Amino acid sequence: MLRPKIPTNPLPTGIVTGTARSDVAAVPHQTPAPAPTAPARPTVQLTPGAVVAVIGGGTAVVLVVGAVLVSMLLAVAVTAASLAISALVVRSLVASQNHR
Repeated sequence: MLRPKIPTNPLPTGIVTGTARSDVAAVPHQTPAPAPTAPARPTVQLTPGAVVAVIGGGTAVVLVVGAVLVSMLLAVAVTAASLAISALVVRSLVASQNHR
């Protein structure tokens, strides 16, 4: 049960011979001329439009990240204020209960 069985390959049925013909005339081999190389250019080309696009994209990213961070800070501040008000109400209720 734990011994793997390796399948056996079937034996070939016979020898196959091709029907190749050797009466093909020899054709002289000519190598094509190498293609001219393109002039070297800088990899990154900064056009005025590309610079404006990069600056605009960077500004948009900074504004979006800033808005997200400010909204998170505002959420924490609102939560802290509501907890402080709740603590004051509970403290005043406990203090008024002790005075009676």
